[in-house]
Amino acid sequence: MPNEINLILNPAEAANESAFLRVAAQKLGIHTTDIAHYVITRKSIDARRGRVKVNIGLKIFLAGEEIADEKPVFQYKDVRKAKPVIIVGAGPAGLFAALRLIELGIKPIILERGKSVSERKRDIALLNREHKLDANSNYAFGEGGAGTFSDGKLYTRSKKRGNYKRILQALIDHGADPAIIYEAHPHIGTNRLPGIITRIRETILEHGGEVLFNSKVSNIILESGKAKGVVLDDGLKLFGEAVILATGHSARDIYHMLYEQDIALEAKPFAMGVRVEHPQALIDSIQYHGIPRSSYLPAASYSLVQQVSGRGVYSFCMCPGGFIVPAATGTDEVVVNGMSPSNRNSRWANSGIVVEIRLEDLTDFAKYDVFAGLEFQSHLERLAKKHGGYGVQAPAQRLTDFVEGRFSANLPACSYHPGLNSSDMSAWLPEGIGARLQQGFKAFGKKIKGFLTNEAVILGVESRTSSPIRIPRNAKTLQHIQITGLFPSGEGAGYAGGIVSSALDGSLAAEAVHSFLRL
Repeated sequence: MPNEINLILNPAEAANESAFLRVAAQKLGIHTTDIAHYVITRKSIDARRGRVKVNIGLKIFLAGEEIADEKPVFQYKDVRKAKPVIIVGAGPAGLFAALRLIELGIKPIILERGKSVSERKRDIALLNREHKLDANSNYAFGEGGAGTFSDGKLYTRSKKRGNYKRILQALIDHGADPAIIYEAHPHIGTNRLPGIITRIRETILEHGGEVLFNSKVSNIILESGKAKGVVLDDGLKLFGEAVILATGHSARDIYHMLYEQDIALEAKPFAMGVRVEHPQALIDSIQYHGIPRSSYLPAASYSLVQQVSGRGVYSFCMCPGGFIVPAATGTDEVVVNGMSPSNRNSRWANSGIVVEIRLEDLTDFAKYDVFAGLEFQSHLERLAKKHGGYGVQAPAQRLTDFVEGRFSANLPACSYHPGLNSSDMSAWLPEGIGARLQQGFKAFGKKIKGFLTNEAVILGVESRTSSPIRIPRNAKTLQHIQITGLFPSGEGAGYAGGIVSSALDGSLAAEAVHSFLRL
């Protein structure tokens, strides 16, 4: 049996194999030459109490001990002649549903409204450079979904819902850094994600699955309360043994499609707010207590939460060393989001700072019934467009100016490529959001000295944190509560909140389909 130990090291020791193995050997009372093999099981940074330490968990195998390989193994089958299942959406839920179906001997047919990742990159370049938005190919829509052009954060709170390490290993097998399996806050990076997504598609195609781009679904084919397939925008009908609905929550037309077909939906809480950006050097100095960040330490991050007037105000999707990007899916709106490359080496740090929205907060939109939250989101995004100026320029304000209700006469340099327009955001953000954000930022300034500063800028709006609508499903079968053979999955269905949780939910949906087809 291997020895399992935990080491507390300085950053330089943690980055040097010889150094940490020497410390491990001393702790075990052996010589380093007695160590035949080791496995890092966890790694995290502790910058509390004015010092920076690295915690590393190790499994140490001595000479003569059997070295067990605990990595998940994937056995993909040839499914060219197998039963077909339709998957709507090529985001993490859809792609990982397809991979799992192939393992289970079922043929996936993925329908993606947008383009392949390579074509999508060109459309995103046009969006940033010329403000030209393709409604079906942008930061939200296209191969890989919203996660493809993001930080690629892989932290999840859904670890009890299934074997999340299978998701991480599949990502590693398709090109992700093996360190994601043990890091406390793993991420892939927007520069690596497109290649990984492409390789996942190649695996699906190689084993007989299909991936169809520019294929927007306009209807579910129903027969006697059972999902039999889908209809595309061009009228083409595609049939399958079941339908996995794995669209992201920005695909608002899908909710309306389901509603028009009398397929039950339900409203759910969500969150909205702004994105704040600081100089990364400032966040490093704050979090590392003024200690210069060496090559041994990553760009510093933060996680903040505060209760304000009965609602949570919290940081969301923090991107150290990252960029702010335009994430709108319509020409009448402005939406911002964050991303960062694998080395997180930009000179900015950004994060969503959002306010919890409950159903009772939507009385002004009650006439929209189940779509109240969706309409509230759209309303705020249209306001951001109105106050942003040309194209997808974002309304912005220096942070302290926002908290004090003061117009910013000028704005600092910012990573948001389309540009900023100075706006008194405290004057037009809904009071339930704006006033709570102001109080939240004040509290954050006390928790992290130096956070509340006019060196930082806020941009509007951060509105796509999660879906305001859930597509209800049976907790055991994962099928829609009304429609047999329809399996809502992922963020758009209201059952996930990130790459790993979406991928895991897609895998669970595939397993549920397998059980359904065996009945």
